[in-house]
Amino acid sequence: MAEEGVQDYAYAKQKAARQAGLPDSHPLPDNREIEAALREYQGLYQSDNQPAELRRLREIAVQVMREFADFGPVLVGSVLNGTANQFSEVSLQVFADDPKSLALFLVNRRRRFEQAEKRVRLGDDWADVPQFFLEVDGAPVTLAVYTKGDELLLPRPRPEANGPQRARLAEVEALLGP
Repeated sequence: MAEEGVQDYAYAKQKAARQAGLPDSHPLPDNREIEAALREYQGLYQSDNQPAELRRLREIAVQVMREFADFGPVLVGSVLNGTANQFSEVSLQVFADDPKSLALFLVNRRRRFEQAEKRVRLGDDWADVPQFFLEVDGAPVTLAVYTKGDELLLPRPRPEANGPQRARLAEVEALLGP
């Protein structure tokens, strides 16, 4: 994850298990353990550039969150939890009554973007959530579009997690300091 930019924990676990020659039935570490190992690796081998890259991505997150303020953006993922590196994307959840309103917003701002859908868990069900991909100052940004009512169904923070799992603009600005 630190060296190749793999973002998906499940994929990273499977790849590592294959490379180690472990059988499919072998127990694998949970995401919390992987995140801790990633932090340790970054502290040992990437301490020269990772903090600056993390700050740059958080600054981009703040810029995008301000631009998309009408959509109630929330930062999630590695840029929030502090494990982001040069391979990471800025991942935001935004909220709209209709995903087409975000597409129209992007078109009106003359933003280049791509669109796809991702299947995610919402409460007890699964839903296809529209995602918009754009680039801001050389960094990939993903906007996952939920309806305004979906915010209550999104996964709640895990007690064992290191810090918040979702952050609004003021909280991200606070991470940058004065």
